[in-house]
Amino acid sequence: MRVVEARNGDDIVVVLATANPDKAKDIVDIMGACAIGIRLVPRPVDVGEVDETGHTLVANARLKAAALAQATGLPALADDTGLEVDALGGAPGVWSARYAGEDATYADNVAKLLAELDACTDRGGARRARFRTVAMLRHPDARELWREGLVEGHIATAPRGTNGFGYDPVFVPDEGDGRTFAELSPEEKHAVSHRGRAFRALAAALLSGSYA
Repeated sequence: MRVVEARNGDDIVVVLATANPDKAKDIVDIMGACAIGIRLVPRPVDVGEVDETGHTLVANARLKAAALAQATGLPALADDTGLEVDALGGAPGVWSARYAGEDATYADNVAKLLAELDACTDRGGARRARFRTVAMLRHPDARELWREGLVEGHIATAPRGTNGFGYDPVFVPDEGDGRTFAELSPEEKHAVSHRGRAFRALAAALLSGSYA
């Protein structure tokens, strides 16, 4: 899995930490459009799942990146993403991928979210939400660099669209024309998405040599 063809021997080689193929595709597409000089390699198949025991997006991103950096001896690229819904007190947040249980499917999580929102009695702004992503690069020597991406929007009353994954069929970004993420093309989504913003910022910092 390669983001760009190497122009010389100075490419920064980075291993993807995610075991989620949908998320991996997003990251490769985003980095491929902005990160000339960074070469991504896939997560080794013999590296086991990493327990996401952190209580923040930063903590979980760090756990995943650190585990892959240690296992491979390469800098590792990870992210953690949460959907924060105002009416639910910021839930599902860091537990977004496991909102309906440890083995929940995307559809299970969406169904639970819509049911929780339908049960809300206060309709004033009840469907306001945001996606937040922390993208992290971790070196084997424990140096790290991370950036955050955020997109504001609201939750639709029913799923729409067939693109994307996760909560994309019910998230409508403010910076759009009323379509959900799942109704946008990948290019349209990445231009405004939380993940697009986080990884573009990380790539810019990495290529500039910044670790602040």
